[in-house]
Amino acid sequence: MSDKTPETAAAIAPPMPLEPELDEARKELVALIEHITRGQDGSIETPVPGLYVHCISKPDGPKHALQTPAFGLIAQGSKRVMVGDEIYVYDPMHYLVSSVDLPVCGQVRLTPDNKPYLGVRLDLSLDEIGDLIRDEKLPAKANAPASRGVYVSRIAMPVLEPVLRLLRLLETPEDIPIMAPMIKREIFYRLLVNGEGARLRQIALQDSHTQRIAKAISALRVNYAQSLRIEDMARAVHMSVSSFHHHFKAVTAMSPLQYQKQLRLQEARRQMLMAGADVASAAHSVGYESPSQFAREYGRMFGVPPLRDKRRWLAEVEAQNDALGAASQAA
Repeated sequence: MSDKTPETAAAIAPPMPLEPELDEARKELVALIEHITRGQDGSIETPVPGLYVHCISKPDGPKHALQTPAFGLIAQGSKRVMVGDEIYVYDPMHYLVSSVDLPVCGQVRLTPDNKPYLGVRLDLSLDEIGDLIRDEKLPAKANAPASRGVYVSRIAMPVLEPVLRLLRLLETPEDIPIMAPMIKREIFYRLLVNGEGARLRQIALQDSHTQRIAKAISALRVNYAQSLRIEDMARAVHMSVSSFHHHFKAVTAMSPLQYQKQLRLQEARRQMLMAGADVASAAHSVGYESPSQFAREYGRMFGVPPLRDKRRWLAEVEAQNDALGAASQAA
């Protein structure tokens, strides 16, 4: 499938320079993230609940993960996210919003001159967004049909400026309990009224198709290892089977079966690499009865068979431990 789907075309258009005000704000964002991370690679959870900063100087291959509802902003570098067969690309000129749990494959990229990838993630509180939507003073916006649970929008100062204020709070921790909730509410408000905000409204609108699909996704996440009965899932959210299929794919870019498969394979991989489970046990625990089917589908998703993937992971961990031991002895 071409990258230029209707969902992603705006995000992968030829880059345009940021306006001077936005560019100055981006430079401050870079400085704030560099100060917080202090050159430490990885993701750092800040004292502000739900706020994370990222610094990656040596990106490796694509990473499979479950994208939870969140607002993502990049200060430096870019990121490529695949949802189903669709590709979303965002950079300092764009932000990404995910409103439902989605299995994704993401890869970060450095700047052309190899400066680290720097980014911010703020978890979305759908309860708080729902409170905003029910506020009669919220500016009216045209309703949107059930559509992708992820989108990319052009950055604007009203969105970027409160993010800077939220990060500045880290310099005055005593202000966080009072000020952080107010600033986060402002960010949620800006997301609702800016760009593709009508999509975000759908997830919190009582009895909307998007909200019904979100409920089905929550149930599927809990019961991913069980046999999938579309009729039962559709009935549980008061939709016909055909309508459920249509709206599930509209929101997730996947069929329910494809969604379940990605959940199963990601969890099996986590069990093998992080919890030390053997291949057969991991496959069985996530609902696979056929080891050969598990191996085929695992290989298609992760690029290598499960046993080889586990051996490669263990070799990398051993090499890292050896390097740490050598560094410790040298010190």
